[in-house]
Amino acid sequence: MCEKQQPKILRGIAHGAGPENNLDYVIVWTMVAIVLVTLFFSLKYLIKPKEKEANHIKRNHLIFE
Repeated sequence: MCEKQQPKILRGIAHGAGPENNLDYVIVWTMVAIVLVTLFFSLKYLIKPKEKEANHIKRNHLIFE
């Protein structure tokens, strides 16, 4: 019953009726794009941070005197 109500592209993936109109697809794809951009920049700055200065605040907390 649920699969008959789902759009062809979401059959077997989602549960329930699925998106009602094109605006629902726009909202979902916008959220997917925001999440992917956020993930990209999170990984980018985690792997290669650009704080090279000797007086950066992170270096103040890591000095044990």
